[in-house]
Amino acid sequence: MSTARAERLVNLVLALLSTRQYLTAERIRGIVPGYGDAASDDAYFRMFERDKTELRELGIPLETGRNSAFDAIEGYRIARRDYELGEIDLAPDEAAAVALASRLWDSPELTGQAQGALVKLRAAGLEVDDQAPTIVEPRVRAEPAFGPLLAAVQNGQAVRFEYRRSGSPERIMRTLEPWGVVSWRARWYVVGHDRDRGATRCFRLSRVTGQVQPVGKPGAVQRPEGVNLLKLVSVTGESEPAPVTTARLWVADGRAAGVRRRGTVLGRCAIDGEEGDLVEIGLYFPESAADWITAQGPDVVVLEPDVLAKTVQDRLEAVVARQGSGR
Repeated sequence: MSTARAERLVNLVLALLSTRQYLTAERIRGIVPGYGDAASDDAYFRMFERDKTELRELGIPLETGRNSAFDAIEGYRIARRDYELGEIDLAPDEAAAVALASRLWDSPELTGQAQGALVKLRAAGLEVDDQAPTIVEPRVRAEPAFGPLLAAVQNGQAVRFEYRRSGSPERIMRTLEPWGVVSWRARWYVVGHDRDRGATRCFRLSRVTGQVQPVGKPGAVQRPEGVNLLKLVSVTGESEPAPVTTARLWVADGRAAGVRRRGTVLGRCAIDGEEGDLVEIGLYFPESAADWITAQGPDVVVLEPDVLAKTVQDRLEAVVARQGSGR
């Protein structure tokens, strides 16, 4: 970003923070340094649109509205209650958890948002070390539609997209008022009001094809009070196949909550004298089970089946070897 644009954005934020009134685009052009240099009206409005997009991508809550019912043109402002960051006090272990969470996303656009969040925390005076080495580093993979749908939820805006139904190559256009994006059984879903069917529906993100297009104005969609998105997905989502196989795991006390949610605790057992829970878990995708089990590190040990235990052990040894060689 050029110095001139950065200064213009700062001036725009200061102007919108300093007023309780909504400022029209023309008013902003007259009072914010930098906009007066635009060669024409069209050039100014293109510049202003880019700046608004930039502010929203930075997480700055830009409001639109009218000062009275007699105003024909909408204006803009930034509410201090939404903009100012409250006091944050993280313990060292909490700061470490935040840093690790910022490294989970295996997606360029979401990684960028996570790094932006770290910048804001550091600006608030918090020391968050996102470069500290870890023995294992889990990754959360998201579908291409994840970013646009999450943005639509945050902006309160309806969307339109093509959707491929289960077991069929047919693609149907859907218009949805999204309420939230949730993960259930290792898959991402968007939940909301389907305008075409006039009912609440859940859509699996891996079946959303093409581009997700915003529809209507931001702020037009609101999530109903008391809606449990995860429950809606588990109840109305498509039926799942039976597990291909099962595994028995030793899980350290107070650790690996995600593993515990997926499985059933059968009792207690000890590994090398350390007590823990014996957990049985159904594996729907055995070929990928070693990945997320390895990511648990020493908190989870595979007892059965032997082939899974051997695969996880080999991967852990490979990680330790790389740490020892400094790579």
